Amino acid sequence: MSPTTLVVLLALLLGLQPVTTDLYLPALPALTEGFAATMGQAQLTLAALLLAFGVSQLVWGPLSDRFGRRPVLLVGLSAYVLGALGCALAPSMGMLIVWRIVQGAAMGAAIMCARAVVRDLYEPVEGARVMSQGLTGLGVLACLSAPVGGLLSEWFGWRAALFAVAAFGAFTLGSVALRFKETVPRERRRPLHLGTLARTWLLILRHPTFLAFSALSTASYGGLFTFLATSSFVFIQVLGLSKTAYGLIMFANSLAYIGGTFVCRALLRRFGVARTVALAGGLTLAGGGSLAALAWLGAGEPWYGAWAIVLPFYLFMVGHGIHQPCGQSGAVGPFPQAAGTASAVNGFLMMIAAFAMGGWVGAHMDGSIWPMVQGILFWSVLISTSAWVLVQRAARSRGA
Repeated sequence: MSPTTLVVLLALLLGLQPVTTDLYLPALPALTEGFAATMGQAQLTLAALLLAFGVSQLVWGPLSDRFGRRPVLLVGLSAYVLGALGCALAPSMGMLIVWRIVQGAAMGAAIMCARAVVRDLYEPVEGARVMSQGLTGLGVLACLSAPVGGLLSEWFGWRAALFAVAAFGAFTLGSVALRFKETVPRERRRPLHLGTLARTWLLILRHPTFLAFSALSTASYGGLFTFLATSSFVFIQVLGLSKTAYGLIMFANSLAYIGGTFVCRALLRRFGVARTVALAGGLTLAGGGSLAALAWLGAGEPWYGAWAIVLPFYLFMVGHGIHQPCGQSGAVGPFPQAAGTASAVNGFLMMIAAFAMGGWVGAHMDGSIWPMVQGILFWSVLISTSAWVLVQRAARSRGA
């Protein structure tokens, strides 16, 4: 594959995640009303998907190390399209949740393989740059997802947004079938043995570099998930914005994320990975801290409007655009012979954190902005601690 082809395919594969989560968010309140469901059930459509996504990677990762990335991608993407169609045609909230679980489990194959492919082809520092290019493409898709979802649900109803997700999955499947070339040489494929797999998992989970970068990527995704899980209710129901206006806010957040991926590449060339994430940690904490300060000054009332939430979160999203490529590539870096398994464990940890946060959000959403504010501040502190302490310690250990 040419570098351009690889980056485009990475963008499509990684972009499945924001398309799956963001495109239906503007339709979530209408979907909840249409099924006469509770807010907790609505949150479960996202949290259950992410739990299935995380757990499935523990299966897809070893399979891709054994049989190669291409067959796992083709099987996973085919199941994803089936799950997406099931969601669009679901007759009840219960069946929608079931099909979202299928969709999430299938999505695990695509995201896990995308991260592993970067390690198959590149060393860690160059891999972080390539990953940031793929995540720039993800950012473009995230920019489009919420506005498109808002327009589709406004004009044609919430099912149209879910059909659009299925269409994107089918396009990605076709692109992979036509253009993706296998990246795992046959001599690097090993038979699957449960004992060997358990020892590999243990080795990965005990590696200080993996733990440091996984803490960074997990906390960063936890903050983003908090925003995704609460934003449609906060902006549409609490602040009274239209679905289209909400989609534009999500579009602007994605632009900030894209900007962060460009900043990431510039900082990596000048400072290396450790100093880059340390600088980004300052942006993250400034964003989460200023969001909390504005909420506190307003005594929890949205008198200041949506911009007092959106502007501080821009800082968080720029930091997110730096932490994710560095965190994901850094976690997989020490394991060139087991990149799929390491990528799977890293993805599993991120989704477990998101699922736990989804449960907390579902229990604490009270018609105010406070669950969003408190959650983002919590993750901002963890992100900066990971960037300033754990990653720096791992970098010193590698240099020793």
